[in-house]
Amino acid sequence: MQPSMKLPFALLCAVPFIMVLGNSMLVPLLPLMRSTLGVSLVQASLFITAFSLPAGIVIPFAGFLSDCYGRKLIMAPALIIYGLGGLLAGLAAWLVTSPYYLILGSRILQGIGAGGTYQLAMALTGDIFQSKERTKALGLLEASNGLGKVVSPVAGSLIALIAWFAPFFVYGCLAIPIGLAVWYFIREPVNKEKEKMSIHSYFSDLGQIFKANGLSLLACILAGMVVLFILFGVLSFVSDILEATYGIRGISIGLLIAIPVGTMALTSYLAGSYLQQKAGPGLKMSITAGLILVAISLVVMGLFANIFIFFLAMVVMGIGTGTVLPAVNTLITSISAKERGGITCLYGSMRFFGVALGPPAFGLAMTLGRLPLFLGAAVLVGAIAFFTVAFIQTEKMLPPELLPGN
Repeated sequence: MQPSMKLPFALLCAVPFIMVLGNSMLVPLLPLMRSTLGVSLVQASLFITAFSLPAGIVIPFAGFLSDCYGRKLIMAPALIIYGLGGLLAGLAAWLVTSPYYLILGSRILQGIGAGGTYQLAMALTGDIFQSKERTKALGLLEASNGLGKVVSPVAGSLIALIAWFAPFFVYGCLAIPIGLAVWYFIREPVNKEKEKMSIHSYFSDLGQIFKANGLSLLACILAGMVVLFILFGVLSFVSDILEATYGIRGISIGLLIAIPVGTMALTSYLAGSYLQQKAGPGLKMSITAGLILVAISLVVMGLFANIFIFFLAMVVMGIGTGTVLPAVNTLITSISAKERGGITCLYGSMRFFGVALGPPAFGLAMTLGRLPLFLGAAVLVGAIAFFTVAFIQTEKMLPPELLPGN
C-alpha cells in the first residue's frame, strides 16, 4: 500500500468499526435494558432490529446513488445521521420517563444512516485497489468490522457503568467526526463512465450481471447473510443465558462475547492476507469450508450444555465466519466496476437483514428447546454450504487481474 493511502484507508477501516458498534455494543446490555425499561426480551431485542432493518432497506438505494454521484457524497452525511440518531436515543433515555418508543425511533434513524456506511466503504475500497491487493484490503476492512465486534461488547459494558444509556452518546462522539474526516481526507477515484450513466442503462447493466451470474451472486449473498444471522442470534442467546442461568452480568458478559468475535476478526485478517495470493478457486473453498465449520459448531452447541464446550464451539463458529466473509466480499466487489456500489449494497442489505432477524428469531425459537434450535440452524447453514458448492463460479465473477497466473 502506498504511504499516501494509509490515512484514507485507515478512515475507511474506521467506518465498519463504528458501524458495528451500532448493534454489538448493545447486545450484552439487552438484559439490563429489559429490566430497566420493564419490557420483554423480544421487545429489548427490537433495539437491534430497529437499527438493522431500516439499514437493510436503505442500503440498496445508497448503493445506486453512490454509483451515480460518488461514494463520499452519500457516506459522509450517512455517518453524521448515524451519530445524530445515537445522540437522540441517549437524550430520550436520559430525559424522558418512558423512553422505549423514542429510543426505538432514534434507532431507526441510526439505521437509516448506517445504510450508507460500511457497504460504501467496501465499494470505495474496490474502486481504489485494482490489483490482488484488493482481497487483503477487504480482509482488513472485515477485520476492522470484527475488531469493532470485539471491542464493543466490552466497551458497552464498561460505559454502561456510568449509566445504562451512556453507550448511545458514544455513537455521536465517534461517527460525526469520522464523517467529516471522510469528506475532507479521502480522495475518490474519478470514474468518467458515471457521468454517462442513465438510470435505464444502469439497471439494464445490472440486469445483465444478474442474468450471467445470478446464482453465483445469490450463493455469495446467502453465505454472508446466514453467517451473520447465526452469529448475532447466538450472541443474543448467550447474553441472555449467561445472566439467567449462570448469574454472569455486566462487563463479564462483554468479555465472554468478545472471545468468539475476536476469533472472527483475527481469522478475517488472516484469511484476507492468505486469499490475496490464492484468488479464484481458493475463494470458493474458503466460503464452503467456513460454512461447514459454522454448521459443526452449531451441532456441538445443541448437543452439549457445558459452558466451556459451548464457548469452544463459539470460537470455531468465529473461525468459520471469519473464513467466509473476506472471500464473499472479494467476489461481490469484483464482479462489476460500474455497478459495484449497487451490487455491494444489495449484499450489504442482506447482511443487515441477517443481523436484524438473528436475535428475535433465536429468541422466539428458544421456546422449541435448545436442541431443535441449534440443529435447525445447522441444517440451514449446511444447505447454504451445498448451494455454494453447486453454484459459485469464481472464474466468471472475478476480473482477469484477480485470477491465478495474472
